[in-house]
Amino acid sequence: MNLFDLTGEVAVVIGATGALGGAIAGGLARADARVAVVGRSAERGEGRVNHIKQAGGQAAFFSADAMSQESLRAAHQQIEKSLGAPTILVNAAGGNDPKVTLGPDRRFEQVALEDWRANFDLNLVGGVLLPCQEFGPAMVKRGQGSIINIASVSAHIPLSRVVAYSAAKTAVLSLTQFLACEWAPKGVRVNSITPGFFPAEQNRRVLFNPDGTPTDRAKAVLGHTPMGRFGEPQELIGTAVFLASPKASGFVTGADIRVDGGFLCRTI
Repeated sequence: MNLFDLTGEVAVVIGATGALGGAIAGGLARADARVAVVGRSAERGEGRVNHIKQAGGQAAFFSADAMSQESLRAAHQQIEKSLGAPTILVNAAGGNDPKVTLGPDRRFEQVALEDWRANFDLNLVGGVLLPCQEFGPAMVKRGQGSIINIASVSAHIPLSRVVAYSAAKTAVLSLTQFLACEWAPKGVRVNSITPGFFPAEQNRRVLFNPDGTPTDRAKAVLGHTPMGRFGEPQELIGTAVFLASPKASGFVTGADIRVDGGFLCRTI
């Protein structure tokens, strides 16, 4: 028995147009799941689908805005018609808004309430709540499913400057555990992955200078990471496939798996 064979599974990856979500989508496809690449950018989405197909996988792009229940419902219906009933949901949409990033020119008390709410909407409401409300009940009804939410090391220990992002990702962990308890009797598992620092579009300018050298913040991150390097997106694939597979992780729910190079192990 291949514990990591996802043949017959239909995986929905919301945020698959991004670096981390895209890597996970590709990994699930290589494990033989049929993958729904969901995002707002058709250009990026179709590019991801083509990449998956060139590697021998099955995938299709579905346009959706994770902040809209109606948009998610329409995508859900299209996915069922095209690929089949989803059995795996990966919530990889999210990010930090510079408008709520603290610094010399912005103190905590100066963060506007509407910007704070927008950050929570992006990372908690659209990032986890609405997709789970749309796809979760159908999994519960069928008695089968695996939901994987993407958290952050800043959910465990608040990082300097990104106060709203840290708070929102902490809420992601709490919601993950609540849903794990709520849906476990119905055969649906809910877990999370905590990535460490993986350079992507949203944080590249914070981690690297224009000439490609690491910024002071990047040096601090690397100094706090026992492995002494940043993560590569493909290094999330094994954990995602493990959590997606009912054969490999059938008794795992409510767990958070850290893929952080040891970042959360170090205090000083």
